[in-house]
Amino acid sequence: MNTKSYFFQSFAIVALAFVAFIGFRQVLPDKIFSESKINSKNVLIDSLLLEAVAKDSLSVNDSINGTEDAEGKEEIIYNNIEGIEFPSETFEEYKGYQYLISFYEKLYQLEKNPQQNVRIAYYGDSMTDGDLIVQDVRTNYQERFGGNGVGFVSITSESAASRGSVKSTYSKNWKTQSYLNVKRPSSPFGVNGHVFFANDKNNATWVQYEAGTNKYSTTLDNPTLFYGKASKKGNVNFIIGKDTLRKNLNPSNLVNSLKVTSGSIKSFKANFIHADSIPIFGFNFDNGSGVHVDNFSQRGNSGLPLSIFNPGVMQAFNNHLKYDLIILHYGTNVLNYGTKNYSWYERGMKKAVNKIKESFPGVSILIVSTADKSTKYDLEMKTDSAVVPLMKSQKKYALETESGFVNLYTLMGGDGSMVKWVDEAPAKANKDYTHFNQRGAKAIGNLLYSQLNKGYEQYKALREKRDAGVKPRVIRNPKADSVSVKKDSVNE
Repeated sequence: MNTKSYFFQSFAIVALAFVAFIGFRQVLPDKIFSESKINSKNVLIDSLLLEAVAKDSLSVNDSINGTEDAEGKEEIIYNNIEGIEFPSETFEEYKGYQYLISFYEKLYQLEKNPQQNVRIAYYGDSMTDGDLIVQDVRTNYQERFGGNGVGFVSITSESAASRGSVKSTYSKNWKTQSYLNVKRPSSPFGVNGHVFFANDKNNATWVQYEAGTNKYSTTLDNPTLFYGKASKKGNVNFIIGKDTLRKNLNPSNLVNSLKVTSGSIKSFKANFIHADSIPIFGFNFDNGSGVHVDNFSQRGNSGLPLSIFNPGVMQAFNNHLKYDLIILHYGTNVLNYGTKNYSWYERGMKKAVNKIKESFPGVSILIVSTADKSTKYDLEMKTDSAVVPLMKSQKKYALETESGFVNLYTLMGGDGSMVKWVDEAPAKANKDYTHFNQRGAKAIGNLLYSQLNKGYEQYKALREKRDAGVKPRVIRNPKADSVSVKKDSVNE
């Protein structure tokens, strides 16, 4: 065989294929080619998600169809909680306001006494990166109930440069561990799923914050550092304008706090000195009253890493921050594995939600489902076939863990809505047909707040009836827990 001739033939075939690709690209629909560029440097992998997919997604014991259609006809009847009982729902329309009663009561008390405080932790994936969606939920709540401040902010973040609600810069020598890819950190993760160490032996380790331009976040209110337990003490210099405040770090407790200064400032820089052994978590900014919403977003997160939180550390954080609602907004990264069977994800997320309940006793939990996502089928962008099965699975574990639920897929318009959000002028989503732009994120934040607020208004009406002495209806299925599910007679 003539090796030289074979080589030139192979080269010619490759060259012709390349030329053909360039030629066809000019005439094929634009949507085949993404206009967005992926920065591989910032792509993170959720190790627990990869393990779960490898272990369980092909299990023969799981139903391929996931949630049965018959479940949509089940009647969910809520039991009375302190005289409050929301109307029954079907699985199809499930929102679970009954499980947000403790959160709604705190809002009610805040409305009566503006000096009180309500706090929300918003855990999410790249959908909430850069404070998208969350900043609009925060603004809506602070507009109505009061409150200044952006909440808890990590030391470093992939989205620090693009976040408008607070500006931060930091030295490059921070050592970072994330619950996304580290199962056994050298020190427990903070409430933000990260722990940072100041690698300050050779160079200064620092972080600097400046207030953003978002409404109600134009100052850094009562800046407070949170750090963990260690055997050695350290120091930190806070530079505020021309002044330098030198303070000690005494890492004696699981979670420690150190107030930088009282009141509001525009910016400051923190230089960490001899603090390389001390776990650092981040800074909190709030004025102490009204509503505050912390954004704990993490690109690539499925939500499963929440299951490795240390309950003792989380309870210590909760003693400081006092959460009333925890929102779990995931799904974007779970859609990418070519399966419509999400029973494995249900199991993993039930474990994660139960860990949240253990870590934050008595706190209301809200599950936000996947949004619509479009994929190319026969040269046309359509709703990905995995979206609805995943949404149903998320609704199922929300119900089973007694959590509230927001169906983001239907809230934004249901089937084909992502294409509409991308194509309309001006666009509300990016051409990856997955993520919202700032305009779309604002719309989603407003929709989320609107649904939560509808539940709150219903709660107030039920509460006022109770206080007026109107007897609640008889509970048909009294149980120790707060929900019973009754199937229609047709399905029995």
